[in-house]
Amino acid sequence: MKRTMIALAAMVACGAVKAQSSVTLYGVMDVNVEYVNHVGAVPQASNGFNPGTGGKAFRQDAGGYSGSRWGLRGKEDLGGGLKSVFVLESGFSSDTGTLQQGGRIFGRQAFVGVESPYGQITFGRQYHSLFSTLANFVPARYASQYEPTGVIAGANFRQDNAVKYTGVFGGLTAMANWSFGVGTTLPQVAPALPTAGGNGEVPGQFRRDTSYGAGLNYLAGPFGVGVGYDQWNPTIGTGHGTYKKAAVMASYALNGTAKVMGGYRWGQNKNQNGTLIQRDDFYWIGGQYRFSPTLDFTLEYNYQDVKNLGGNTHIANPWQIALIADYVLSKRTDIYLTTAYSKNAGLAMESAASNFATSLTLNSYALPNGQTSMFGVAVGIRHVF
Repeated sequence: MKRTMIALAAMVACGAVKAQSSVTLYGVMDVNVEYVNHVGAVPQASNGFNPGTGGKAFRQDAGGYSGSRWGLRGKEDLGGGLKSVFVLESGFSSDTGTLQQGGRIFGRQAFVGVESPYGQITFGRQYHSLFSTLANFVPARYASQYEPTGVIAGANFRQDNAVKYTGVFGGLTAMANWSFGVGTTLPQVAPALPTAGGNGEVPGQFRRDTSYGAGLNYLAGPFGVGVGYDQWNPTIGTGHGTYKKAAVMASYALNGTAKVMGGYRWGQNKNQNGTLIQRDDFYWIGGQYRFSPTLDFTLEYNYQDVKNLGGNTHIANPWQIALIADYVLSKRTDIYLTTAYSKNAGLAMESAASNFATSLTLNSYALPNGQTSMFGVAVGIRHVF
């Protein structure tokens, strides 16, 4: 009888532990068919920094409204107000089945940490604070097809070897991050611009490829405001540069069916000698409108004032306007149309001023010789599970 009671107690205890833990499998499959004009090659040393004559492209793409992914996230109650948390998220190309983010198995996110009433601290590959803060104020919500994410938040918006704090206190969210080695490398895309980046954690060179930043946003009722900062110290030559970005942003919701938002981002990049290699101001404005319970529209305008690029101070400033129409078929499935027009840069505002960060990881949106504008349109389907 005694042994039976002990066995029953053990079973109850195991059941209690299981009840306090959870693991969720989730994902997105997104694929579309796209037409885009005036497409050239990404300028690099291998092609003499010559984008060629280019032409029209008809292609199938992965991730027009959301990047395709699958992942696991979990949480366990440790008692005393503490919980352990983890996320493993893999990005893949739904048109080919190959891994994205440089072939990493969990290239989008891979972190573990502890959550308490005072906030959450996590360790691993994760988004920096400026990216997370901006997410509430960018109309297209980082839609991957034409969104200039790398221009807005920096090409280092995902970071290896990162420690991140996130605290939510009512309507206020506070974030701070540090990376021991970002793991992002930008190749040379113009003779006056250097190769930048690396894995960091080099003995005797503590700051090399490190990054740090912070963000605050406050959302209360229809109003929202935010501020954020990021600094990346990428390897350049035998030293490291300093790439800095700071942003302010705001939003206002109208009657639960519409939301307008916009902001300003300051940027400054210096090389390992402290010489200015890029200085730009970036502005965005737009909104979201729910026409019906099944139909949403998003409109976004972006403008980049490039004041200095590799010593050149006379640059035609890139701008872009983009529209997304999304129609919900069911709780999990929707179809969408996304279209954009850019001037003085390719779609996603791809140019030397963005280091062609999107084109180097996805499809090329580099302008060819003799062209100053690009137009693209895509129709796709997305399934969320």
